[in-house]
Amino acid sequence: MPDAGTAATTERTVLVTGAAGGLGRAFALAFAGQGSRVAVADVNLEGAAETAALIESAGGRALAIAVDVTSLQSVSAMATAAAEFGDGHLEVIVNNAAIYATITRSPFTEIDPEEWDRVMAVNLKGPWLVTRACSPHLAEGARVINLSSATVMSGSAHWAHYVASKGGVIALTRVLAKELGARSITVNAIAPGFTLTEASYGLMEDAETYGVDRGAIRRSSEPDDIVGTALFLAGPGSAYITGQTIVVDGGRQFT
Repeated sequence: MPDAGTAATTERTVLVTGAAGGLGRAFALAFAGQGSRVAVADVNLEGAAETAALIESAGGRALAIAVDVTSLQSVSAMATAAAEFGDGHLEVIVNNAAIYATITRSPFTEIDPEEWDRVMAVNLKGPWLVTRACSPHLAEGARVINLSSATVMSGSAHWAHYVASKGGVIALTRVLAKELGARSITVNAIAPGFTLTEASYGLMEDAETYGVDRGAIRRSSEPDDIVGTALFLAGPGSAYITGQTIVVDGGRQFT
């Protein structure tokens, strides 16, 4: 198979899940801006198509794919379509799909068990199923990037299901790094702090100032702050970094 580690100067195929908007759209646009073909996957096909159209209007190549990351059948079809779009292989996966803004914040004693199961299915089972389905198509030296959350480090109260699911992503990242390392495939996680996206604005009224005074860098996090980390983890300078979690939160977790 081709070596993704040398693909920085050639056209790569990147799969981004949860790319109908927010961080997922930002990831997709950024990789497209580097010349990559981007498979834009989301349960919201209309939103995925909008992201793909933005890429194509800028001269890039994109494919919108409908996917339910909790379904093996659905992610298998997505993986096949993305690989065919990429001439038979994938160089980068960004496991971004997650439930976030629609989660009910409750004490752990009051969380609806059905909501718990749904959060785990999307946020934790999803990255496992996607990576599993895509594994046969991953190029030698490919990169898998999972999205965790800085809430794992702080233990955000009244959000046990979300925090636990994102903690599981870190654990899954380490296992996948071990199992895929023989193919020189790196698997790393990004743990963003509170970042200004459409979902975040819908979550609270003071989104732009939320937590700013707790950071070492006294400003809100923008999608580009997270995107830059993903581009690094997918680039040639990170080929020997794997199984790691990079917290991108402006220094809020240690201040």
